[in-house]
Amino acid sequence: MTAHNASGITRRGLLGAFAATLVTAAPTYANAAGFLRGAGDIRRLRMFSARTGETIDMIYWIEGQYIPDALTEVSYFMRDWRSDEVLNIDARTVDIMTAAHNLMDCSEPYMLISGYRSPKTNAMLRSRSSGVAQNSRHLVGEAADLRLNSRSVNQMARAAQACKGGGVGRYSGSNFVHMDCGPVRSWGS
Repeated sequence: MTAHNASGITRRGLLGAFAATLVTAAPTYANAAGFLRGAGDIRRLRMFSARTGETIDMIYWIEGQYIPDALTEVSYFMRDWRSDEVLNIDARTVDIMTAAHNLMDCSEPYMLISGYRSPKTNAMLRSRSSGVAQNSRHLVGEAADLRLNSRSVNQMARAAQACKGGGVGRYSGSNFVHMDCGPVRSWGS
């Protein structure tokens, strides 16, 4: 039995149109570098930095393509704020951050704790804390430490882990989550 509504569109017809749209869109998704569950067809990153006072609200991927100028701005935003050094941030990390944010259905922008770290900054932080890796993914622009006031560390970590795109570290004592595009792994509490 097929139900008709006032506009003459059947449920079966609507489902057929939806399926045709998915088939048409499939090549775009299949060829999209770094596509992650939850990242979406238009990828937008929203963050602020308490360290620099800067904010970013950037669409960096659309119609199956990264926008190079947008990724350049993301890399500048995620620079080592202590030395003002910039390194290109790996787009896979940006995708993981975006996908996790979308999975949490959150409108609050991320607070960036740490993006790229120069070797000098990493060495300084390592001398102060045993939780800083000598060969940190921050050194090569593949990691971000993030916080959301509206979500717990566990909620953020679960969302990032659901992406299955890289490493996820829980730092509950410092109230942030590490996300990177390295091997899939997790740590912390």
